[in-house]
Amino acid sequence: MEPVFKALADPSRRRLLDRLFDDDGQTLGQLCAVLPEMTRFGVMKHLDVLADAHLVTTRKVGREKLHYLNPVPIRVVHDRWISKYAEPFVRALTQLKTDLESEPNRPGDVPMTTTETATRPMFVHEVYIRTTAERLWQALTDPAMTERYYYGGRVSCAAWQAGERYAYLGADDVELIVGEVVDADPPHRLVMTFSAQWDPALAADRPSRLAFEITPMGATCKLRVVHDSFDAETATYRDVRGGWPWIVSGLKSLLETGEPLPAATT
Repeated sequence: MEPVFKALADPSRRRLLDRLFDDDGQTLGQLCAVLPEMTRFGVMKHLDVLADAHLVTTRKVGREKLHYLNPVPIRVVHDRWISKYAEPFVRALTQLKTDLESEPNRPGDVPMTTTETATRPMFVHEVYIRTTAERLWQALTDPAMTERYYYGGRVSCAAWQAGERYAYLGADDVELIVGEVVDADPPHRLVMTFSAQWDPALAADRPSRLAFEITPMGATCKLRVVHDSFDAETATYRDVRGGWPWIVSGLKSLLETGEPLPAATT
């Protein structure tokens, strides 16, 4: 965890993370506008430190390289030192601090157009898990395992191949998420459409796209989760934003320790 604390220690790097939190998927030029007093090379060095700590990940979209906030390492720190009993109190205090210190706009903010927002990936999360690619694939496709980290949802699919329908089922087999398998290459890649059904406002959105990319790295696997193809900031986009760090962290905990994260508290 030392690289995470080192990366967060610098105020300029925290400003970059704040910018990505507000508006994910930024080019280098847009991030340079956040630090106008710094050279382009200086901003690149800060981004390299954040990337080394896995707090920022990148993805090519056309000819552009976009930068995305990867909150999973921060979630791991949170889960290690903040108990489930203390979380509501800590959350209330941090929200109070944010409300008192927030400003309407920060210098260097660059407004994004609706077209830009709609045509680029929205969420890109990465995590390194000490497991095999086969075991990780099983954790993504086995209902007994998804139930333990995916908010209790049991995944159901007749066959993990293109064209097959899948669903995440809750209590009494209520369908929480439905979609179609777009591409399946076990144990390396799984791409699906994603349509949330737990709220009528979300169910009205056009299906988005969800991809799991598994890269073996010796005794470890890198899991990249890409959730994109939203029609701008839809109800689904706003609702799932906070869920992915929890799901990915829970998956990592389950595979490395055999135990899922404690139940989320409100």
